Amino acid sequence: MEKKRRDFMGLSLGLFTAAGGIGALYAMKRTWDPLPSVKAAGFTTIDLSGAQPNVLTVEKWRGKPIFVLKKTADMKPDDRDVIIGSDRFHVSIGLCTHLGCIPAYEGEQHKFKCACHGGEFDASGRVLKSPPPSPLVIPPFTIEGTKLVLGEAGPEYKKMLDAGLIA
Repeated sequence: MEKKRRDFMGLSLGLFTAAGGIGALYAMKRTWDPLPSVKAAGFTTIDLSGAQPNVLTVEKWRGKPIFVLKKTADMKPDDRDVIIGSDRFHVSIGLCTHLGCIPAYEGEQHKFKCACHGGEFDASGRVLKSPPPSPLVIPPFTIEGTKLVLGEAGPEYKKMLDAGLIA
């Protein structure tokens, strides 16, 4: 009789400990998972069908400004351009690679100019004038028809990455 009672107490303690361990693991997993608001901000879809040539559009992705510029025929084609149909687009995170200021676009000169320290980028995001150490950063993207989906590395992005065009 005493042995059965001891076995029951040991089994009860083991089950109680296992249930507590499972509860603790579940709570840890919940704290490691990103918040729903962060997950929702992970992808941004931009419809480029109505984009005007040489007009900078600024979108927001993960709290950062995204520059989207439809290039005109007189702008120099570049390997960093995102091609959708017959149109070429400049797409980048709109933060200067020097200190993170937001450059302004000067449409008549086809360049971005950072007011903080005078850095300049061409219409493809390449450095024209220092101090920025590297070109404007291209965010991960994929193309779905005339839409650009930010936050997912599609084949076009991977091709640029493999070619060393992504800052």
